[in-house]
Amino acid sequence: MAADDPTRGAAPGRVPVPSAAPPTAARVLAIASIVVSGLCGGLIGYGVTDLQTRAGDGSSGGAVWPAVGGLVGAVAAAAGVAVVAVLVLRAMTEWQTIVDRAAAEGREPPRRRDVRRS
Repeated sequence: MAADDPTRGAAPGRVPVPSAAPPTAARVLAIASIVVSGLCGGLIGYGVTDLQTRAGDGSSGGAVWPAVGGLVGAVAAAAGVAVVAVLVLRAMTEWQTIVDRAAAEGREPPRRRDVRRS
């Protein structure tokens, strides 16, 4: 049996249900983008808060507020990218469903319309 065989692991006599999950590579890429955006947001939040809390004599205004700013920045950036990632993964799954349905009905899947005007 091939590695991508949908009947692999199915109980004898039972028809397996195809997965509606997006491809594994797309999910891994989405998680990686969320982590990277969280790191970048944390660095930006820390930097901005550190600049805002410094005293006039150059001494630090404390290490707590920059850490809080970094945490808030990391959470905000990761949450924003997570929303976009979920929407993209859902759109990928919906498009694959449309393509599979068209193939099952024996017709060509819809194509992108050219919106340019000449």
